[in-house]
Amino acid sequence: MIEREGDLWRVTAPMTMAGASALAVAGCREIETASADVFDFSAVTEVDSAALAVMLTWQRTAAKADLTVRYVNVPAGIRALADLYGVDDLFTLA
Repeated sequence: MIEREGDLWRVTAPMTMAGASALAVAGCREIETASADVFDFSAVTEVDSAALAVMLTWQRTAAKADLTVRYVNVPAGIRALADLYGVDDLFTLA
């Protein structure tokens, strides 16, 4: 689901409604360890609007810990949804 690789967390699960709750919880646990600050989406092959909900959950968890998370290798589908919903400015996407 989420694998730690050096200074980042690699998301390996689909970011869809079916697994959103488990993925959100897994990411929050990783953020609470503060071992990294970057989520890498290069292994994500399937997304829907639940991806944004998961990312917002991670953002809130990080903010509570006075941390900032960044996202790299973000799929075009997530970028398009964030733009469509007008929330792209809430994320640090690379």
